[in-house]
Amino acid sequence: MRILVTGGAGFIGSQVVRSLVAAGHEVRALDALLPAAHPSGTAPTLPDGVEFVHGDVRDAGAVDRALAGVDAVSHQAAMVGLGVDFADAPDYVGCNDLGTAVLLSAMARSAVRGLVLAGSMVVYGEGRYRCATHGDVAPGPRRPADLDAGRFEPPCPVCGAPLRPGTVEESAPGDPRNVYATTKLAQEHLASAWARACGGRVLTLRYHNVYGPGMPKDTPYAGVASLFRSALARGEAPRVFEDGAQRRDFVHVGDVAAANVAALEAVGGRAPGSSRAYNVGSGEVRTVGEMARALAAAYGGPAPVVTGQYRLGDVRHITADSSRLRQELGWRARVPFAEGMTEFAAAPQRV
Repeated sequence: MRILVTGGAGFIGSQVVRSLVAAGHEVRALDALLPAAHPSGTAPTLPDGVEFVHGDVRDAGAVDRALAGVDAVSHQAAMVGLGVDFADAPDYVGCNDLGTAVLLSAMARSAVRGLVLAGSMVVYGEGRYRCATHGDVAPGPRRPADLDAGRFEPPCPVCGAPLRPGTVEESAPGDPRNVYATTKLAQEHLASAWARACGGRVLTLRYHNVYGPGMPKDTPYAGVASLFRSALARGEAPRVFEDGAQRRDFVHVGDVAAANVAALEAVGGRAPGSSRAYNVGSGEVRTVGEMARALAAAYGGPAPVVTGQYRLGDVRHITADSSRLRQELGWRARVPFAEGMTEFAAAPQRV
């Protein structure tokens, strides 16, 4: 197949490009090289034969040209991370939602009907919780007063009792807790509307905490793994927010790229008008503090410092049940946590 990868010069997008080429596909990469993701303003080296188009997914003309002759689209272009403050909202909505709308409008004018969308676990908000008395419950947003007092665990919204966190399935309702999460959920709704209106086919991959070689360094929009790795490179201790017990699923970028290849090879066989979501996680539940300690040990740098600080838009626990992706598309995570952290500690970051 000939595949267009938007955001094809980014951390995940460039790995998707490499994996698609390795699988025998022709690839065109579209990327605006925005400073938030590419501080140097340059694209990474992509495999021979990949056509690179410097253009913004919000530019209808650039998107029309990039779609010419392709069979499917891998939509990775997005502004990522929690951001600095609410003043970032217009940029997030512009990059993520307007960009997706422009892409889908162009796809409606073209013959391209297959889309694999880069989604995110942030659409779930807080993860799955169970109360011993009231069963599965959805806790509300955490209160600043509780966080200031170091009470980081969300209580049962009915009785206030402690909750036991579990893994989240794709059937869980959307409950975005910050601007970035809201835009990622909106992308999914836009893609589903396009599929129904145009007979398209959409597979959304809800990434959990992606890490690995090529992550950008020293940017407030980077993920926690990148921030910790940047601190170690400066000779500083990683600073862990809250108490470090936040549960996450850290999945290697190579495994995420492999999930994209599997989805792109499957999307053409889906029924017109259909859309389906898949969690993409390693299946290994780890804490943020555990990840910081493993990365610092592999790097040989100072031990992490637990600060007790917090960001109001963060959620406490969110981990994936990725069995649907394994069962339906034959994908599975291949990179174990310890091996991946050792590789990440030694790998250069993108500047």
